[in-house]
Amino acid sequence: MNAAEPLRNGRGTARPAPSGPGGLLDVLNVAAVLLDAEGRIDLWSPQAEKLFGYSAQEALGAFAGQLLVQEDYLELVLNMFAQVMDDGGSWAGVFPVRHKDGTTRMVEFRNMRLQDSAREYWALGLATEQATLRQVERELALSARLVAQSPIGLGVLDTDLRYVSVNPAEERMNGVPAADHIGRHVHEVLPFLDRSFEAAMREVLATGVPIVDQYTVGRTPADPDNEHAWSISFYRLEAPNGKVLGVATSSVDVTERHRAVEEQRHTALTLQRSLLPHPPPRRPGLEVVTRYRPAQAAMEIGGDWFDVIPLSGDKTALVVGDVMGSGVGAAASMGQLRTATRTLADLDLNPAQVLYHLDHVTDGLNTIATCVYAVYDPHQGQCHISLAGHLPPVLLHPDGTRELLDLPSGAPLGGCGVAFSTTLVDIEPGAQLVLYTDGLVETRDQAIDERLEALLDVLDDPHRALDITCDLLLRRLRHPGDHDDVALLIARATPATQ
Repeated sequence: MNAAEPLRNGRGTARPAPSGPGGLLDVLNVAAVLLDAEGRIDLWSPQAEKLFGYSAQEALGAFAGQLLVQEDYLELVLNMFAQVMDDGGSWAGVFPVRHKDGTTRMVEFRNMRLQDSAREYWALGLATEQATLRQVERELALSARLVAQSPIGLGVLDTDLRYVSVNPAEERMNGVPAADHIGRHVHEVLPFLDRSFEAAMREVLATGVPIVDQYTVGRTPADPDNEHAWSISFYRLEAPNGKVLGVATSSVDVTERHRAVEEQRHTALTLQRSLLPHPPPRRPGLEVVTRYRPAQAAMEIGGDWFDVIPLSGDKTALVVGDVMGSGVGAAASMGQLRTATRTLADLDLNPAQVLYHLDHVTDGLNTIATCVYAVYDPHQGQCHISLAGHLPPVLLHPDGTRELLDLPSGAPLGGCGVAFSTTLVDIEPGAQLVLYTDGLVETRDQAIDERLEALLDVLDDPHRALDITCDLLLRRLRHPGDHDDVALLIARATPATQ
């Protein structure tokens, strides 16, 4: 990057923009010395004082050769100076220089002749310590080799998301020559990539927080007929002075892994859906609507479930549960718990007793689950509810008021041995009971209290059709890329004779 990067004003002309300290020239500490035609020092930069040890007061007017050169090299230096001044050429190389402290230091020089408006000649010398220059050269060479030989695709884009450079692995991965990347926007080079690719880079540029191992799916000119998947990480590039230079990407083709995960995900999803009642049975005194939504992240299929179980005396058991974990194993455990719940429900047990027995069943499955188990009696207009480490249900009253039911939360199922409690809740006609799993409300960046308030905000119309309410909850509260599945059940009390 240059010390001053052109910026555009409203008329399209360029003007210099100063950069802060910490750039390459500061690292090299380049010194500038101007000599007249006789070899006297006429200008002496602060960097020259630091490099050679002499102050401007000590250096100005002195013959440079006598001040800086050992006696053994003086004649050679004078000859080189005369050659530069006579033919207008330049000289570059390493030369031993005498420091003010008496030591000899190897200094890299660039010498050239200058001419002023009076047609007089001057000699400009640019110098830096050889050891510093060689270190920077080694680091640059090492960086270049690491980038070129890396099997991981590496790209650098500026703050406008236009490519600055790509390594050979990225070139092969994209199927676009490196030269055709440079200066072009990412979507000009790769028009079929998911838009999340650009959104992630803009987020990293704005926040400086890296994004690691994000899945991106799409097609590139390297294989335009087939969809590929990449694991891509993004991080912001900054100069030593903190100036944002752009964003870097590292990409690994994980298509085979992606296909295997998708196959596993499809198997788990098929098993999951086969175990859920669809549609729920019609029950006296209840209108029930349910939804199941798998995780939108590619790898995640969990063990969320719901059930509507007919009981004696027109009563109905309403169940929502969540097995921890993901994949086929979680779906299989969910199926076993659902079967056990239905078996226990047939015994007409108190909800707390059902959870007590499910706790032992879950312990035998070597898993953990949360559950809400409610039994609604339409003739009494009452519901008995027990929780096992589950989020509280919402009760939406016919007048539009809504509340998170204040129930003992209990402990998750899985052999904890904690006693469960049953709470009696009055359910008036037209009231709605909303049961859900944590995937509906939990996020990685918001407090659960805020999310539960958002849930209550959506439940603002007790007369809305339950199907519409379910879809509205999922649309408002779920986000693209959510890593948890959701089970949702809404039951509205109706006259028992209906």
